[in-house]
Amino acid sequence: MAPQRFREQFEQIQRALPDTPLAMGPDDSAEFIYEKGVVLARDGEEALAVEDAVRAHFTATEGLLPDDVRRASPQTNRSGITRIRVGDPGEGGRLADQNVAGALRAMRTAEGRAGRRLVSRNHVVHISPVNCCPGDEPIPAQENPQPNPDLAVTPYDAGTAVRVLVIDNGLTHDYRSYPALARTDGDEHDVETDADGLLKLYIGHGTFIAGLVAAVAPNTAITVRNTLSDVGAILESEFGNKLFEAIDDSGWPDILSLSAGTSNGRLDGLLGLENFMRELREQPTLLVAAAGNNGSATPFWPAAYATRPGFEEAVLSVGALRSDGEFGACFSNHGPWVRVFAPGERVTGPLTGFGSPRPYIYHHSTYDACRYGYGYGCTCTHPGHTGVLSEDGGATVGKADQVMFEGLAQWSGTSFATPVVAGLVAAHMTATGESDPRAAARQLLELNTELAEVKGGHVDALLPPTWQPVPVANPSPPA
Repeated sequence: MAPQRFREQFEQIQRALPDTPLAMGPDDSAEFIYEKGVVLARDGEEALAVEDAVRAHFTATEGLLPDDVRRASPQTNRSGITRIRVGDPGEGGRLADQNVAGALRAMRTAEGRAGRRLVSRNHVVHISPVNCCPGDEPIPAQENPQPNPDLAVTPYDAGTAVRVLVIDNGLTHDYRSYPALARTDGDEHDVETDADGLLKLYIGHGTFIAGLVAAVAPNTAITVRNTLSDVGAILESEFGNKLFEAIDDSGWPDILSLSAGTSNGRLDGLLGLENFMRELREQPTLLVAAAGNNGSATPFWPAAYATRPGFEEAVLSVGALRSDGEFGACFSNHGPWVRVFAPGERVTGPLTGFGSPRPYIYHHSTYDACRYGYGYGCTCTHPGHTGVLSEDGGATVGKADQVMFEGLAQWSGTSFATPVVAGLVAAHMTATGESDPRAAARQLLELNTELAEVKGGHVDALLPPTWQPVPVANPSPPA
């Protein structure tokens, strides 16, 4: 069942990036998305060496012409990455690109001699994928019309406010109608609705995240950048540059909250983020990053840098707890690289429609049973709705379920556990006078005594004082 959701979202991302042919990877499985016909290498002599090695391999074994291998983007950029074309991106379907796979194989011997990776796929970095979408789609907060976490009572002081930069997909036009976001700055969405006046997928994602930070830590100066575009997807080769641009616009913050990433089947991070992560390590900034929603132990980047040598203090990776706070949410990634868990299922925060209700049609259908095998009433199954992209039901716009948003919404995903933790670190800084966000994160984890159960083991959990657990149906742990 899970690959269906992945393929639905794959088509959505492909429409959002019409000039970039995409493939699923790493083979015929649905683990990540990447650009067809292109690989990445570091600028300069290394890119030249990769280009020559791949050309020699293809000319000898694949029958390609030498001109089929050439640099697609020769200019130097701050990410230090060059795109190298290794075939016709228009060839083949949406499954694994064999030319890209061949280029990776061609470099294995050279990588062994160099002791590091020299070439990479150009992955799509996306808003915390669960088979490439959040833990669910938002639902109106009608049953519980109060923020959860609720708004903490802390005076705002511009002189001591903790600076939080949210890298996401922007803010809704009416976000300042929500009192907690009245002082928030940043980029608004480019286009919020489609031709029928319906809210687009992921609209409000950045607003929701900013609202959670502000609820947990009112003494914050929050800036939201639409680095990821409205649909929340960007190529790895562009992501590093966009992060640098966001920093140039806003300066290095105390806390950088990022609810996006990708897996890549490896343990050494993303080539396209190497320069940014190296610079981050030298700055007084804490990156709080979502662990992703694939229900997997596979490292998800950049969150998984949290346990990479040299980055342990600079990055804090965050998984999601289910709504009662006792166990991990069914969709949350897990494993030793996830440092802490926080509420991330059915949290309540601001979306859009303040004073003027706004319609939304669901894109994905819910499942008959949890796609990860959990037994409790999770977001895979409840509340049930039919989505316009559903393959099983052949749904059309006329059959898909429509709702109206009037301000607050409930939403699930590690996307939303992440700003909760970012807010808790900021609140700790305010309460203790600690000016170093990395020290504050370390102190918070040392002082914290909360534990939750994930995959049969106990993990550190951070629960905001204003958060109220919500009972779940069939509250047994997963089998």
